[in-house]
Amino acid sequence: MSNKTTVFPDGFLWGGATAANQLEGAYRSDGKGLSVADAMPGGKQRFQILGSDTFNWEIDEDKFIYPNHRGIDHYHRFKEDIALFAKMGFKCYRFSIAWARIFPKGDEATPNEAGLKFYDQVIDECLKHGIEPVITISHYEMPLHLAKEYGGWKNRKMIDFFENYATVVLTRYGKKVKYWMTFNEINSAFHFPALSQGMVKATGAGDYQNIFQAWHNQFVASAKAVKIGHEINPDMQIGCMIIYATTYSIDANPINQMATLAQNQEFNFYCTDAQVRGEYPAYQQRMFDKYGVSELEMDADDLELMKKYAVDYIGFSYYMSSAVNETAVEEDTVVGNLLGGVRNPFLEASEWGWQIDPEGLRIALNELYDRYQKPLFIVENGLGAIDKVDENFYVEDDYRIDYLRRHIEAMSDAIKDGVDLMGYTPWGCIDLVSASTGEMSKRYGFIYVDLDDNGEGTMNRYEKKSFNWYKQVIETNGQNLK
Repeated sequence: MSNKTTVFPDGFLWGGATAANQLEGAYRSDGKGLSVADAMPGGKQRFQILGSDTFNWEIDEDKFIYPNHRGIDHYHRFKEDIALFAKMGFKCYRFSIAWARIFPKGDEATPNEAGLKFYDQVIDECLKHGIEPVITISHYEMPLHLAKEYGGWKNRKMIDFFENYATVVLTRYGKKVKYWMTFNEINSAFHFPALSQGMVKATGAGDYQNIFQAWHNQFVASAKAVKIGHEINPDMQIGCMIIYATTYSIDANPINQMATLAQNQEFNFYCTDAQVRGEYPAYQQRMFDKYGVSELEMDADDLELMKKYAVDYIGFSYYMSSAVNETAVEEDTVVGNLLGGVRNPFLEASEWGWQIDPEGLRIALNELYDRYQKPLFIVENGLGAIDKVDENFYVEDDYRIDYLRRHIEAMSDAIKDGVDLMGYTPWGCIDLVSASTGEMSKRYGFIYVDLDDNGEGTMNRYEKKSFNWYKQVIETNGQNLK
C-alpha cells in the first residue's frame, strides 16, 4: 500500500456525481416529457442499435426495458440519498437537471412548474446538509421531441430552445447554486453524437458536417448560458465538460507521434479550445479537410459571443488513457469510454476493458492546465465493476478503493506540479443505470442499490466498504487514503 504524502487545498470540493437520466426514474411523472435517453434501448447492444442505419428515435413505450427507464427511483428517494451523501461528508454533489422535466417537448415557451419544484427540493436538501450543488444543464437527455422534429443540435433553432431553458433554470436557482456546467462530455459526439447532440444516422449523424455544425451551435448556446449566468450572479462559475483520455504514441516512430498529436487535438482539445479560449484552433481547417467539412453556418456575432463568454473552468471525466499505433496493420485493440485505441502493454484493464492509468490522470491535469490556465474540476472518475454482495448486502469493494486511492494520489501529485484543481466527484457515487448498456450490473457507487438488470429488487440502499473509506478521505482532506 502506498504511503505517499498527499496535499489538497482548503475548501477542496470532495463529492460525487450522477445524471438525471440514470438515477431519477419517474420518467413520466409530474408532466415530464420523453428524452432521448428514454428512447434508448437497454442491454449490451445499446450502442450498436443506436449507431445502426435504421434507428430513428421511434419507440414503443410498452417495450421499455427496465431498469433503463426506472432508474433507482431517486425522484422519490432523493432525501434518503442526499442524507447518505452527507453522512460521507460530501462538500458538493454533481447532478443534472432533466431538460424534459422543465420543458417536456423542449420548444415550449412556458416551463413545467412541477419539474422546477422538484429541483427546488433537491437543491434545498443539498444546502440543508451543507452540500454545494454542481449542476449540469444538459447531460445526455435532450427532449426527444427536439431530436425527432428538429434533428438535434445540427439545427440552429436549438440555440434558442437551450437559451430559453438555461434562462429559466439559471434564474430560478442561480442565487443558490454557484457551480454549473453546460453540456456533459460535449466532445463525445466525435464518436457517438446520439448522446450529446441527439443525432442518429437517420437524422445526419453519419456526416461530420452535421457533427461540427452541431458543435458550433452548442458552443454558441454555451456562451449564451455563461452570459445569462454571470448577469444573474457575478459569482456564478459556469464550466464546460469533456471526456479526457490521455493519449500516448505506442512508440517513438514520428508517424505515430503525429497521429497521437492529431488525436489529442481532435478529441481532447477541439471543444475546449472553442469553449475555454473562446475561439476555433489553428488546426481546425486540417480537421475539416480530413473529415470533409465545409464552412460552418454561423451568425455574424457568433465568434464574438464565444470569445466574450468563455467558460470559467474545465470540468472533465477521466476513466482511462488511450494508445495510438498508426503503423501497425493489425493490433490488439481495447474498448473505452466512447474512445478505444490499441492495448497499452504497461496497463491493466477493468472488467469492461477500460485501461486503468492513474498516472495518466496526472498527465491529463498538467496538459489541460498548461494549455488553458483555468481551474480544473474532475467531475467523473471511477471503476465500473460487478459487485458481489453477502447475505447482509455488504460489498467488500477493495478493488474500487484501490482504483480511487491511486487516482487521488495522482491528483495530489498534479497539485504539487502547480495545477489549480477545484474538486473531485467520483462517478456514480450511488449505483445507477449504465449509460452504455442501460443495465445495473456495471456498478460504480459507494452505495449498493438492490436492483438487477431485469429491474428486480427492493431498491434499498446499503453502504459498501468504500463508503466509509471515502468518508475518511473527505474527513482528512485527502490525507488518509489507507
